[in-house]
Amino acid sequence: MAAPPVVDLPLVDERLAQDLAAGLAEVEKLLRSSVESEDAFVTEASRHLIEAGGKRFRAMLVLLAAQFGTQDAPGVVPGAVVIELTHLATLYHDDVMDEAPVRRGSESANARWNNTVAILTGDYLFAQASEILADLGPDIIRIQAQTFSRLVRGQIRETIGPRDGDDPVRHYIEVLADKTGSLIATSGRFGALLSGAAPDVVERLASACEAIGVAWQLSDDLLDVASESTQSGKTPGTDLREGIRTLPVLYVLSGDDPADARLRELLSGPVAEDDVEETLALLRANPAMDRARAELVAWADRARADLAGLPDIPARAAYLALCDYVVERSG
Repeated sequence: MAAPPVVDLPLVDERLAQDLAAGLAEVEKLLRSSVESEDAFVTEASRHLIEAGGKRFRAMLVLLAAQFGTQDAPGVVPGAVVIELTHLATLYHDDVMDEAPVRRGSESANARWNNTVAILTGDYLFAQASEILADLGPDIIRIQAQTFSRLVRGQIRETIGPRDGDDPVRHYIEVLADKTGSLIATSGRFGALLSGAAPDVVERLASACEAIGVAWQLSDDLLDVASESTQSGKTPGTDLREGIRTLPVLYVLSGDDPADARLRELLSGPVAEDDVEETLALLRANPAMDRARAELVAWADRARADLAGLPDIPARAAYLALCDYVVERSG
């Protein structure tokens, strides 16, 4: 069995880091056992992305939120596993929709086997998450159902795109909130609820985590343009090559400044490989980057405002440091 992921949050307390590392080890153990099947192939396919690694970021947010209640309450680790299984299941489905050949540095399930196997494996992970949920009570089941609804709605809206009369920027932010923010919000909500934290703490953590989720995705948007190398984990211009209209791109396309005519032309569809460097140079110098960064900061500030009302414990300091990190990583 692979070692559990290293705690990868900007932690400011050694005891907290030890608690999270111990909790993640328990999450990893249950995560792996929860996808075991009598059928060896089902187990292999289900463990494919688990074995590929990942930071278990959402599971860690569950454990961090549980610090505001009884951190070792019996439902906390299963709740974190539910979140992680849900996230992994969406990755199997995303890779099919995106025709992605690689995930987490390894061959994607659809590339290794085929689309049908990848889709069914994702469904299996959703089913295993539901089995764990059944022991966590009706309130948790209802929250998970609402979260799943938002995840699917966000994917549908992203696939269809903004309709006539819709503001593309508003549509984009709403998609981010549903596709990314909703599950991260539920991570905070699960951890707080399952640990018995006060109702006000539960709501603040859920709201803050959703804002952090949106901010994280906006940070990725900026990294795709601003990063000068692959050190950030992203190859600069990946979204541009794929024709993905991230926030800076949407700002450029919504304008009519004659000085941006060439950039708007380049951004009208997937950027050809020969044009990537020119596009990156023009976009890096464009005011759209500052506007997108301001939007990122606004979401991070929204999270900080929610966190400010929480009890002053090391977990709150860790959440606040995470807000800073999300902004700083964007360059």
